[in-house]
Amino acid sequence: MKILGGLLLFVLSIQIVHAQQQFIYDNNVYQTNINTVQCYNTKKEQSMPVILLKSAEQLKFSFDDLSGGSKNYWYTVEHCTSDWKSSRLSPLDYLDGLTDDRIVNYDYSSNTLQKYTHYAVTLPNDQIKIKISGNYLLKIYLDGNLQKPVISQRFYVVDNQVNVGAEVAPSAQVSDRSFNQKINFTIFHTTPIQNPYSDIKAVIMQNGIPQTAVTNTKPAFIKPGALLYNELTTNDFKAGAEFRKFDTRSLRYKGDHVQDIYSDTTINVILFQDINESSNKYASLFDENGAFYIRNQDQRDADTESDYAHVLFTLNAAAPGPNGDVYVVGRFNNYRLTNENKLSYEPSRKRFYGNLLLKQGLYDYKYIWKDNLSGKINDTQFEGSFFETENAYQVFVYFRKPGSRWDELIGYSSINTARR
Repeated sequence: MKILGGLLLFVLSIQIVHAQQQFIYDNNVYQTNINTVQCYNTKKEQSMPVILLKSAEQLKFSFDDLSGGSKNYWYTVEHCTSDWKSSRLSPLDYLDGLTDDRIVNYDYSSNTLQKYTHYAVTLPNDQIKIKISGNYLLKIYLDGNLQKPVISQRFYVVDNQVNVGAEVAPSAQVSDRSFNQKINFTIFHTTPIQNPYSDIKAVIMQNGIPQTAVTNTKPAFIKPGALLYNELTTNDFKAGAEFRKFDTRSLRYKGDHVQDIYSDTTINVILFQDINESSNKYASLFDENGAFYIRNQDQRDADTESDYAHVLFTLNAAAPGPNGDVYVVGRFNNYRLTNENKLSYEPSRKRFYGNLLLKQGLYDYKYIWKDNLSGKINDTQFEGSFFETENAYQVFVYFRKPGSRWDELIGYSSINTARR
């Protein structure tokens, strides 16, 4: 009986490990040695990973392996539904050429204390081409084994069949007009849509942050050739504040918001202490809406000659509650709340602090409070929210034809709340 019990526990442990090694349909890093994941349309660095179907547009995807050397990394892509689940299509339905391939483009770091290998791939390419529009998940894995996930990355392929017109308006709730931004939009179409309530979905995101996504399934009004989404209570976003930022393009000279730089066996960067900005007035600052840019003023090649530094963040603010945590987030970590970017709290000094290992460059970031009792996340607790804040909003329009097995991405638009 003991043998059977032990065997059962062994089998269960294998199942648990196996479950932990499954890809999730989100931007995620599964290995601690992976850093600086980037994915964008090659037309503009750090743009949304959106490309036009059957065009010359490509995505650039890259990452660093801090364990150095060379590894046998493979990649494939999977078509997804509008709400990021598997479409359950055969790769033959959405891919031309190979269904997977090895990443052969990599370079070793040079002139750096932190050794790493920089890997890069562009999509589509000669080996893998995409046949249909929609949401896609790029999967990076080791040794050709999908049970060894390394990175998952969302991207979008759009087949422009509709036009999207969008505008920013004050919140319909008078009490929120100083803090919120409301997005109204219209889908203009020339081909008939039999049932807009079931065939069309529109998703809005703020600054390309997946956690802000709002799905619209019913237009407020239907006109000939136009679907209007302008209900009073929908698409009302907290405007937030301009992102905080720092500059480590040089590790010899102190850049913006850098208080000190020192080296021993590693490079350490101490940022100036941040304060709680929620009670302050709106401040107009130029930011990159959460993006980051790998840059190097000390060497020539930003990809392979930029070093890594342990960056110390300090937030001088009292804890909003006894059961919660503060995280520092930006596009550099996909706005995910993990132990790596969770800050420690020092009650005697009423401050949060923590170290993140980041590559040289320009970074936008902000602080988020998570209440561990309710699970609620508050991204304005330390930043404030102001209607005047410059934000970018993305609108994705999905269409599922009657009888079809997948969601097509037939429209995409991005607007800014302020001209620069």
